[in-house]
Formats: sequence, C-alpha cells, structure tokens
Amino acid sequence: MRHSMHATDGSPEARHEPRVYEIRLEGQLDARWTERFEGLQLSHASDGTTILRGPVVDQAALYGLLRQVRDLGLPLVSVMDVDAGPANGPDGKSATDNTNKETHA
Repeated sequence: MRHSMHATDGSPEARHEPRVYEIRLEGQLDARWTERFEGLQLSHASDGTTILRGPVVDQAALYGLLRQVRDLGLPLVSVMDVDAGPANGPDGKSATDNTNKETHA
C-alpha cells in the first residue's frame, strides 16, 4: 500500500498556515530595523534583549530571518515557536508544553 507524502485530511500537516516565532537577540535594536524584519513586531524586554515576533511562512523563511539576524552581528539568544496551534514534539506536545502530563503505571 502506498502512502501519499501529502496529508489530505484535517491533520496539522495538511495546513499551510504560518507559525508564530519569537526570536530574541542580545542588545536593543531601534525602530528603524522594523522595515528590515517586515511582518514581525519588534519590542524590547527589560533584560536588555530585543524580541522579534510574528508569523513565519515556512522553515526557509525562518532560516532567512536568522541569516538577517546574523548579518546584524547581534548574538542570538533564542528562537521559539510560540504558535498556539498543534504541537510539534514527538509525543504530540510542544517542547514547552508542561500541562496535562499523564503518568502511566
């Protein structure tokens, strides 16, 4: 039996919606950088970091954003998938999902 590489049911793989990412950088970028990161919100955290947050259409676009970050010369602190959509971990939960864990005896 052959399986299609494309999901056609209502599964998460069938959707092609952008995922929301949060990219945290050391240092603070000023507002003029907003144009360079079109579509992402730029904000400053109290710890002195800059947060870029917004939808990213796919992994290629994410890597493009990370190249731009690298080109700025600011250290990358973290990259997080903060989309509230389906989980992406091997157990069906996101890496940050610590709620509703079940214990099996």
